[in-house]
Amino acid sequence: MGDALAAYAASIRSCQLCREQPLKNPLPHEPRPVLRVSETARLLIASQAPGVRVHQTGLSFNDASGDRLRGWMGIDRDLFYDETQIAIVPMGFCFPGHDAKKGDLPPRPECRQHWHDGLFALMPQIEVILAIGRYAQDYHFARLGRPLPKRLRVDEIIRSSADYSPVTPRIIALPHPSWRNSGWIKRNPWFESEVLPPLRAAVASLTT
Repeated sequence: MGDALAAYAASIRSCQLCREQPLKNPLPHEPRPVLRVSETARLLIASQAPGVRVHQTGLSFNDASGDRLRGWMGIDRDLFYDETQIAIVPMGFCFPGHDAKKGDLPPRPECRQHWHDGLFALMPQIEVILAIGRYAQDYHFARLGRPLPKRLRVDEIIRSSADYSPVTPRIIALPHPSWRNSGWIKRNPWFESEVLPPLRAAVASLTT
């Protein structure tokens, strides 16, 4: 990893903004930023925020959601965690905590505001972005000059992301691979027939 990117990633991993200078309520636990970056990865997984197991282990997608995502991508854990080929950058670097219904809170806004633009300026080699969930989709489409209409639902974004994506880097919109979305996947069989084959082809073309 180059010196500039390594230093920037180290600063993110030591970040305490959501405790010391929060934009909303302070993070309710000790920060543990999780990301995987390199100057050679051409594929980026742009996710939402770590879950509680990822917070505990410090390893991105080290849970059932990760198993499903790897299945969608058609790759094994060894390739998934080869950060020379695949970068993983969530919109919120730390587990945000739970809401009153025990669901995960939204990604912390401090991360995007303070870190994301600078981080992606240091990774211009990215060719394909897997944008998981609305927070990542809104940010990356806007960052690359193709802001999404507010009226679009996530299913519309996923099905028509090629219509909005810039040529390079290409954005492939995905739902969150949480098992809570199993009902959505059953209700939208086009996801497996229309989205997964080109997704796997894109992943295969950028990894070895």
